[in-house]
Amino acid sequence: MDFLEIPLFDDDFYKMVFRFSINIIFLTIIVRFLYYPKTRSKDYLFTYYMISIIVFFLCFTLKKYELDIGMALGLFAIFGIIRYRTDPIAIKEMTYLFVVIGVSVINSLANKKMSYAEIFAANLIVVFAIMVIERFWLLKNEVSKEIIYEKIENVTPENKALLLEDLEQRTGITINRVKIGNIDFLKDVATITIYYYNSEK
Repeated sequence: MDFLEIPLFDDDFYKMVFRFSINIIFLTIIVRFLYYPKTRSKDYLFTYYMISIIVFFLCFTLKKYELDIGMALGLFAIFGIIRYRTDPIAIKEMTYLFVVIGVSVINSLANKKMSYAEIFAANLIVVFAIMVIERFWLLKNEVSKEIIYEKIENVTPENKALLLEDLEQRTGITINRVKIGNIDFLKDVATITIYYYNSEK
């Protein structure tokens, strides 16, 4: 049955729901259980989920029309919005963004030449690779924190040891390295970024 020349129901609906279920399951594993525990950052959770969902349905819709030119233009537009014309995205976050887009494209564009076993295998390999790299290879996760430091005499190269000792005593953190930022001689303060290893695995 059609309504305004558009079918009310299509058998591809079941295929869409099943593939979307696969996509959302693996997306949740990647974003919620692999990315978030390491970064504890909620800033990109909404972005990753929504971009993945939109990319999935966009690719699935374009595939229905089998328009090669339209598909190419659609994918080009997808990757063109990554930057959002805002602050630059960190390399790790950009990589995860590429991963969620890639997984969504794989799950939505697979055709009869690709079995469900291959789709599951592709998703599992991506998840396994992330898990191995995050949990076993990158055992130490270096994080940074910016602080305002008032003992300006310690920011000189010859007093680097005194600077590290003072910062570690105040923060209780074993500092890996420091980076001196802006120095305000009128207020006798300096902006310092400290780098240390996150103890959480």
